[in-house]
Amino acid sequence: MENVIIVGTGCAGLTAAIYTARANLTPLVLEGRLPGGQLTTTTAVENFPGFPDGVDGPDLIMRMKKQAEKFGSRFQYGVVEEFQPGKPHRLKIDGQWIETKALIIASGASPRYLDIEGEKTLIGHGLTSCATCDGAFYRNVPVCVVGGGDSACEEATFLTRFASEVYLIHRRDSLRASKIMADRALANPKIKPVWNSTVTGYLTDEAGEVRGVKLKNLQDGSVSELALKCVFVAIGHEPNTAPFRHALPVDENGYLIQKQGTQTGVDGVFAAGDVADHVYRQAITAAGQGCAAAIDAERWLADSE
Repeated sequence: MENVIIVGTGCAGLTAAIYTARANLTPLVLEGRLPGGQLTTTTAVENFPGFPDGVDGPDLIMRMKKQAEKFGSRFQYGVVEEFQPGKPHRLKIDGQWIETKALIIASGASPRYLDIEGEKTLIGHGLTSCATCDGAFYRNVPVCVVGGGDSACEEATFLTRFASEVYLIHRRDSLRASKIMADRALANPKIKPVWNSTVTGYLTDEAGEVRGVKLKNLQDGSVSELALKCVFVAIGHEPNTAPFRHALPVDENGYLIQKQGTQTGVDGVFAAGDVADHVYRQAITAAGQGCAAAIDAERWLADSE
């Protein structure tokens, strides 16, 4: 029987681990398919307080994990397959059930793709959602970014370090990113916007690698092809809530709903970070929610004794 299990090791999960460990709750922290969360796919983080010169995302995560371990957090690789709420709560991890008094869900969100036929087979073969992971593989060749928000602009700007040119493909005629991000992207001579267009298919070479995309202009319906070597998709995220949706309240997009503070509406179950937040989606807000969830869980456990 665990006092508290924390699902996820991004900023939210690791902050929750630090706080619950310092409260002598010896939390068990479950690392899922992407240990460290989305920050592990980011290089320079310039807006996390305390780092005036910026910090690498993976370095920040490793520091937080080391801090959590210092106070007694235990880490275990595992993916939640099933969840049964109750007293205690039960989680099925890689085929085995474990029990806990309190549960903090900080499982984050995963990037969306375009849902085009054959798409999954191309991931890693000229199709990706992470410029910082894969950008260096595409030096001096054309690439594209699909999307129009802050993430798309950030990805496109980062890719100009490597690619010969970066096509920014967006279904509207203006970017929905914040003004500073949009202005920065459009001012870069390597970034070429492709307005009012969607990707309808991928073109591949004999080796099965992406060699271009099919485009449809949404204004006049014309179809064209664009030669490039990699497609970077930045169109949003899917909350990692699949094992919990049957038992916990979620919104129309699948994000966990926080009823009071970080409570989910099920006694002893708390949510923190991008798994419940589709508005702010920042490392610092995730960390803050991780802190809040840990305090909420600690107080709930104390009141339950």
